[in-house]
Parts: sequence; C-alpha cells; structure tokens
Amino acid sequence: MIDDGLKGKVALVTGAGSGLGEATARAFARAGCAVACVDVNGHAVGCVSRELSRPARGYPGGESVALVCDVGDAEAVFGTVETVVEWYGRLDVAVNCAAIDHTLSVDELTVEQWDRVIAVNLRGPFLVAKAALPTMRRQRSGHIVNIASTAAVRAWSNCSAYHASKFGLLGFSRGLGVEGRADGIRVTTIIPGGMRTHFFDRFREQGIPLPDERTLQDPANVAEAILFAVGLPPESALQELVLTPLNEPSWP
Repeated sequence: MIDDGLKGKVALVTGAGSGLGEATARAFARAGCAVACVDVNGHAVGCVSRELSRPARGYPGGESVALVCDVGDAEAVFGTVETVVEWYGRLDVAVNCAAIDHTLSVDELTVEQWDRVIAVNLRGPFLVAKAALPTMRRQRSGHIVNIASTAAVRAWSNCSAYHASKFGLLGFSRGLGVEGRADGIRVTTIIPGGMRTHFFDRFREQGIPLPDERTLQDPANVAEAILFAVGLPPESALQELVLTPLNEPSWP
C-alpha cells in the first residue's frame, strides 16, 4: 500500500532541466511536493520550475525553485543543498538524475572526458548525498534516489566511462543504504533501460545510428517508478528496481 504522505514534502531533483530529471520534477510536483529543480542549464531549469509553480497547471504543491549547479563541483553542490534547506526548512527526497556520456572507445576517449563523466555521474550523487545527509539525519527520515542504468549491470563497446560511473553508482548506493538505515534514511537505485530523451542526441552528432523509438520508454514511466519507491511506507525500502522498455533488445 502506497503512503499518500508525500504532499508537503520537499524534493530536490538534479538534471531537472530536461529528460528524466524534468519528468521526475513534474511527478513530485503533481504529488504535492515542493520541488527544488537543479541543473547546469539555467534557462532550461528555470522554465521547468516556473511551470511547476502554477497550481492551475495540475501541480498542487505550487512551490518550486530553480537552482543552477554543476553537480561535479563540491562547493556548488553544498551551497545548493544549503539554499534548499534554508528556503524550505527541510529536505525529504534527493533524486540524482544528472548524467552525461562520451560514446567513444577507450583509445579515443580523452582523460578530460573520462574525468567529466565520472564527475557528473558518480561524484555528483556522492556530493548531493553528503550534503543532504546531515539534514536527513536531524529529521530522522529521508530518501535518496540514484539513477543508474542497465549500463550498471551489462556492458557494450564505446561506453567504458559510462559503465564505470554507473557500476560505481550501484555500489555506492548499496553502501549508502546500509549507512542510512539507523537514521531512517532510505536509498533506492533505479536501473532504467533506454528512454526517449535528449540523451541520444550525441549519437546523431557522432554519426552513430539512433535506437529504434519502439525500443525506448517514456521517461515519465520511470519517474512514476521513482515516485512509487519514495511513496512506500517508511518501514520498507525498495533498494533496486530495473525498469526497461518492453521491447528493449539488449535485455536480458
């Protein structure tokens, strides 16, 4: 049975300017949460946040703030989380959606590109969690959701940095979940398959064949799975969830 107590909670979502992050921010807003939308793209995240602040559009919370932040920058992340806590007085949910990739073989991938993928996809969730934990511990409750990928449990060519970041995120989440239990803090790792987002734009830019649309899923579906995990009664923790398109060819 799903707890309907999300109304009035405060959720922080990284990567909220587009794709799964945007869909997740919308899902929490529809559930009546105040949503802190975080993204490196100020224009995009501002547009999303302004829409979520309009109850007439179906977002009963009507509370949202847009914050520009590079999740790989420790000072920026700690400042962002501090701002959210000062603004709302609490932080109930942190969802790490921000992610990038450079689809290149190891011999083509630069050191700088490797470092950037790890910084956003793995260092970022660590920084957000580290910044959020003191507040969640004081509250004796909280939920951190890390968005991995089927790339965390399978492998294919030209994605070594992405695989490393997502495999690492899965391990980090498991360790964090053990650490948070004593303080009522839950950790969920969502492992989605392909989604219809801008994430595949880099394929077009690099001349890589785009995946068939029929093998991708709506990010809104994944956002609903995130909402489901967070809405479970606090005595239970959905630790990991694999959610793929029905017709995804690479699974299982």
